[in-house]
Amino acid sequence: MNNKALRLHPEFDSINDITHHAKIGLKNMTSYRHTIGQHNYIFKDLKDLLAKASPMRSGDYLAGLGAVNAQERVAAQMSLAAVPLKAFLNDLVIPYECDEITRLIIDSHDEQAFKAVSHLTIEDFRNWLLSDESDATALHALSKGLTPEMVAAVSKIMRIQDLVIVSRKCEVVSKFRSTIGLRGRLATRLQPNHPTDDAVGIAASIVDGILNGAGDAVIGINPASDNVTQVTLLIKMLDEIIQQYQIPTQSCVLTHVTNTIMAIESGAPVDLVFQSIAGTEATNRSFGIDLNLLSEARDAALSLKRGTVGNNVMYFETGQGSALSAQANFGVDQQTCEARAYAVARHFDPLLVNSVVGFIGPEYLYDSKQIIRAGLEDHFCGKLLGLPMGCDVCYTNHAEADQDDMDLLLTMLGVAGCNFIMGVPGADDIMLNYQTTSFHDALYARRVLGLKPAPEFEIWLRNMGIITDNNIITLSHELPKNFAKALQRLL
Repeated sequence: MNNKALRLHPEFDSINDITHHAKIGLKNMTSYRHTIGQHNYIFKDLKDLLAKASPMRSGDYLAGLGAVNAQERVAAQMSLAAVPLKAFLNDLVIPYECDEITRLIIDSHDEQAFKAVSHLTIEDFRNWLLSDESDATALHALSKGLTPEMVAAVSKIMRIQDLVIVSRKCEVVSKFRSTIGLRGRLATRLQPNHPTDDAVGIAASIVDGILNGAGDAVIGINPASDNVTQVTLLIKMLDEIIQQYQIPTQSCVLTHVTNTIMAIESGAPVDLVFQSIAGTEATNRSFGIDLNLLSEARDAALSLKRGTVGNNVMYFETGQGSALSAQANFGVDQQTCEARAYAVARHFDPLLVNSVVGFIGPEYLYDSKQIIRAGLEDHFCGKLLGLPMGCDVCYTNHAEADQDDMDLLLTMLGVAGCNFIMGVPGADDIMLNYQTTSFHDALYARRVLGLKPAPEFEIWLRNMGIITDNNIITLSHELPKNFAKALQRLL
């Protein structure tokens, strides 16, 4: 390999990096292996082991990282099960010197919290998580002692039911004007997107959503026109609706973080700061962000002091495949990259973290089986790391999936204690052109699983006559009387 080839390789900055990685590779040739019958499987390093142990993902095969067959995957999972948790603090999948996310993970690691499980292997950790010893209190105390790679690793050797039952133990609560994540509750993001940002169309979707009990997590718009002037108009519109109806919720316009900072500087009534984030510095750089910029945005939002019951002001969205899409995964499998994004989110104490699980497309999650597994993995990893996880139960129209598949994922996430889901008119986002969950899907999940909206929002819905004392939505051809009176006052 010549020097020009080395310079062009995105993973390495210097000859020293190549030498360093080669030494680690040689060391780990004897560390990560497993024999099945007469075949001795050898994995060159920890990130290779993690990738080969992953359940099948089209994105990992696109990147050339997946196991060649089911037997190699099983061998990798068996080898991974024997890896001590401590190894993840020393054998880093992306070097400390090359990536600010790795530095954040290592520098913020809570050694005291980690002591409770520091003696365990991945297999032992799985067994501990499934035991009665790991209750909500224990998992909360442990969260900052875990790294993303640890939780990604254990998820790879867990069944669907394992992911669900452990996630259900976790209770991660966040607050702004409503309290999200309490046990026995399921919140919704009311998503009133419009292809031209038409105010009347957005308002109609908001009213439709509220009458179906949606919006307690956030009323959040993806703007069709992503400029500061339009963003500010939408922010002001949402604030007027929330203030005039006195709705105990928060608003967000899902624009780039720099636009939100400029809107705050111009005096816009910003509740939440939104940003898509990923698990490598290079991917975040492709999004036009870094940790310093996110810190600046959070400080700006906190300075407005708009929360009433709490001050969690950040809203992050993630998705498996984003790092590969940006050609910045550095040989790390997509699910481990996704878990690393949760380290970024955790650092900023967010109100909401949303895995937009099927949005990037079948190149990364090919069909419903992959989407369902990925959604439950993301929720599990985020919750273990102490995050208020939601999920956009969704797929693109060219994926091998349909609404029946999404019903399965929605139900499993509801059982697993997901903090919030999306609510879109008709489950069809006419601006972003993808399929997600509707207001009625949220009603289904709440009714069949006995879940309630956020407590402040529940009281408001009852006062408006939208729900009964039995928490049943009043669906009829007429507006609930108290809500109609409030609307009349506005007109």
